[in-house]
Amino acid sequence: MKAIVALITFLISLLMSSFLQAQTINWENLKSEEKHILNVNAGWDYSFAYGLSYGYHLKTKMPIILESSFSLASGEVIFDDFKTKIGGQINVFQIENFRFNAAIHGIYRRYENPIVTLQNFGADASTTIGYYKPKWFVAGEFGFDKAIVTHFKHSEIYKEVYPEVKNGWYEPSTGGNFNFGIQGGYSFNKSDLTLRAGKVMTQDFKSTPLIPFYLQIGYSYKLD
Repeated sequence: MKAIVALITFLISLLMSSFLQAQTINWENLKSEEKHILNVNAGWDYSFAYGLSYGYHLKTKMPIILESSFSLASGEVIFDDFKTKIGGQINVFQIENFRFNAAIHGIYRRYENPIVTLQNFGADASTTIGYYKPKWFVAGEFGFDKAIVTHFKHSEIYKEVYPEVKNGWYEPSTGGNFNFGIQGGYSFNKSDLTLRAGKVMTQDFKSTPLIPFYLQIGYSYKLD
């Protein structure tokens, strides 16, 4: 029984981790009077996923963006698998056109299949280092996504095979994943077209998802 739970937990940790994370920002093109950033995105993240996000640009000496997002995995039932995030990112320092940025978010995720429905709380943290110009940018990125605590609700089908199984919150944390890749974009007027791509690896560095890559295209529009 423990082996079955461990296997499910491992598989879900792969499926539930997500790297369509912070908004992809051209910091050199972001003006001080631009307060609101609207973003739509789509891409491959263990499955095809699409999302919306909103960012609020604070009036601080060090550039900070508070943000929230909602994303869905494609499937027959729209709200079976979704993720919400809240957090922010900051431009830590700048040397001419080179910038170092950091981001952190709290995460709530839901995942459902014929065996189990899971609700998960977690967090992610990421850094980017890149070269930024008013019209374009390119950067490298590195991040870590951690599923901290997960609630299991097993289906009746599963209970028929394993009647002793119990629903509830499972601790310790169910797993985490690293991601590393590149991001870039083209900026015009108040808009950014962005692209992110990279690879995913589990925290033990011993395994990867079936398709260990992620890809995202996005469009952002900035408002005063």
